[in-house]
Amino acid sequence: MARIRTKRIYEPGEPGDGTRILLMRLWPRGIKKSHVDGWLKELGAELPLIKAWKAGKLSWPEFGRRYLAGLKKPAAQAQLRDLKARARKGRVTLLCACPDEARCHRGLLKRLLS
Repeated sequence: MARIRTKRIYEPGEPGDGTRILLMRLWPRGIKKSHVDGWLKELGAELPLIKAWKAGKLSWPEFGRRYLAGLKKPAAQAQLRDLKARARKGRVTLLCACPDEARCHRGLLKRLLS
């Protein structure tokens, strides 16, 4: 799905973003709800997983494996179907607070959908 791109939630929205979807379990500080078109929090990384990664208890490959395994849960599958449907209709921008897409679940999800 070439219609999917990623951005940091703190970057300003642009007309080319299309539908802006937040992929975080918790709402980011300082962001108004009007800055996103949807919030698919079940596609965000689970909080214990994030904490383990930030504490250095998990390697990046292990984080990725666990994140992708979590997407098999029914609630995540439902939101994944919703995301795919939105992408079929037009461009979708996946949003998260992580500064580096290479070490963020939004990058993993983008690759999964590609």
